[in-house]
Order: sequence, then C-alpha cells, then structure tokens
Amino acid sequence: MKICIISDSHDNRRLMALAVEDAQSRGAEAVLHCGDVVAPTTLRALQKFGLPVHVIHGNNTGDMFNLSRLGAEEGSVIRYHGQDAEIELGGRKIFIVHYPHYARAMACTGDYDLVCCGHDHRAEIKHVDNLSGGQSLMLNPGTVGGVGAAPTYIMGDLETMRFEVCDVPAAPNEITNLTRVTPHI
Repeated sequence: MKICIISDSHDNRRLMALAVEDAQSRGAEAVLHCGDVVAPTTLRALQKFGLPVHVIHGNNTGDMFNLSRLGAEEGSVIRYHGQDAEIELGGRKIFIVHYPHYARAMACTGDYDLVCCGHDHRAEIKHVDNLSGGQSLMLNPGTVGGVGAAPTYIMGDLETMRFEVCDVPAAPNEITNLTRVTPHI
C-alpha cells in the first residue's frame, strides 16, 4: 500500500491538493496529515480525491469542533483523530503526531513500524534506535503549504518500507512567493 504523508498545510489548499494529486498519480491509496491544517475547511480540497485522509491537529489548530464535524459528515474521506493517532494501514502500525520530540519518543518504544510528525517544516527521513534493539522509521514531510521552506510531502510504500521526500509540483514563482519570510521588525 502506498501512502502520501503531508503536514503543515497552513490553509494552503492549492499546494496541499497538488501534493495529493501528484501522490495519487504515483499510486497513493491514503493520506496522513501530521497537523497544522488551521481552518478545517482547508481539508475539503481533498474530498475530490476519494482517498482516506487521517488527520491530527497541531499547534495551529483552528476550530477542532468543526474539524471533527467535517470527519463525521456522510461520505467524508476525513478521519479526524485529535492530538495524535495510532492507526494500521497495509499491515503496518503507524503513529501520527505533530511534534518531532513526541514522535522521537514514540519511535524509541519500538512499538510502531512508522512514526510521522511535522511542526518544524523540515523534511526528514531517519531511523531512530529503539528499546527493542532495532530501529524505527521516523518521517517528517516538511511543510506542504510552503511556509518558510519549499513545499514538500513524503511518498511511501508500506510493503517495501521505502519513502522519499517529494517536491510539490507548482510554478517556481508561486513557490518563491509562498516561502518568502518577512522579518519581524
């Protein structure tokens, strides 16, 4: 089973939808969103793809009540899990949380095949030593919304456990405009 992992969309529906569209063209069958959606209506842009979307909130949560209502709507592909999620997809145990320090702690337990996080907008795929003497895979897809960094997502195959950071296909000037950070004065 192939999956698309995104995080930190920060209300950028267009780039989030472009990432999921690209991932679906590569065979993605589900989407994991590691938080910072902000406005729940942002997720409506993913309904058209028909893929299950497992989402948690981050530190920029927006309206959690409406986020849970969106997931409860008839025919919705949104599965809202709250602060974190323990799910099984493709025979793999997956933990989803927003914060990297929390993700690292969960990866260290060795209880999960895959631990996904976001928050710092830095795309990263790494192995973490765990308590069982092995290693756990910890993934951060960066910011799909292009906030302070180029917009990225992770495409993964749960059968082979191979994952890659992918750039969101968008016009270069669009990315530049989105990632420009104005200094605070």
